[in-house]
Amino acid sequence: MPADAGIQPVWLVLWIPACAGMTRDWLQNPEDPMSIRQLFDLTGRTALITGGSRGLGLQIAEALGEMGARLVLSARKADELEAAAALLKASGVDASWIAADAAQPDDLARLVDGTLARLGHVDILINNAGATWGAPAEDHPLDAWDKVMNLNVRGTFLLTQAIGKRSMIPRRSGRIVIIASIAGLRGNAPGTMKTLAYNTSKGALVNFTRALAGEWGPYGITVNALAPGFFPSKMTRGVLQQFGTDKLAERAPLARIGAEEDLKGAALLFASDAGRHITGQILAIDGGVTAV
Repeated sequence: MPADAGIQPVWLVLWIPACAGMTRDWLQNPEDPMSIRQLFDLTGRTALITGGSRGLGLQIAEALGEMGARLVLSARKADELEAAAALLKASGVDASWIAADAAQPDDLARLVDGTLARLGHVDILINNAGATWGAPAEDHPLDAWDKVMNLNVRGTFLLTQAIGKRSMIPRRSGRIVIIASIAGLRGNAPGTMKTLAYNTSKGALVNFTRALAGEWGPYGITVNALAPGFFPSKMTRGVLQQFGTDKLAERAPLARIGAEEDLKGAALLFASDAGRHITGQILAIDGGVTAV
């Protein structure tokens, strides 16, 4: 009798029925498989978004809020936060705000206390607050270097550490999204931007994402980063004026820079159950600039 005529290797006989029930165990979800709508649904989830009063942070807040998350926005300026929260509330989003300087440890401690008091816990942390500085490397001011590093790197570390320790690790669940940049994936060509501190800080966030994903994965926490290319914002206004939107768009295979809706889908993926098996990844959203 041929070996494959009714007699299967023992390992195969044992493996096939076992596999039928393994997927749910791997996903740590004893319930029935979720629909696509359910995977992206954030109803009942909570989110803290730094740099959430405008630009990319507000765009992400709109996406998470539309899918049902309760939000706390943070930034330095109370008037901008108030306006952002009002905009979100007008569209039916449960949003409040806490003014804080993410470069200051005392402010961050107050932000964590206030957020946990309002939300009870934090399911999703969006680390978006950031700063840049343009200067030739040989003339880069030390105080400007420290300003960029303290906000972009140290502030991200301190806030993530506190939210992880006080909320996500005890609950063995969490989604952390770091807003990096394609500037953290490459240098600047001659004749273009001179932003050594910014590039360095975003490069640090790229490996911060990978290292923390490895360390906190056993707690059920995912850590991923979005690396935007050029999007219109207050931070990029000077570069866009200096080099021109059309000129920057020419560098991208899609021949365009980012628009207001272009970051939302990726942010929602990393923040929702749809991305629960993705961690330690850096996703460039740049129209293909880093692909060529």
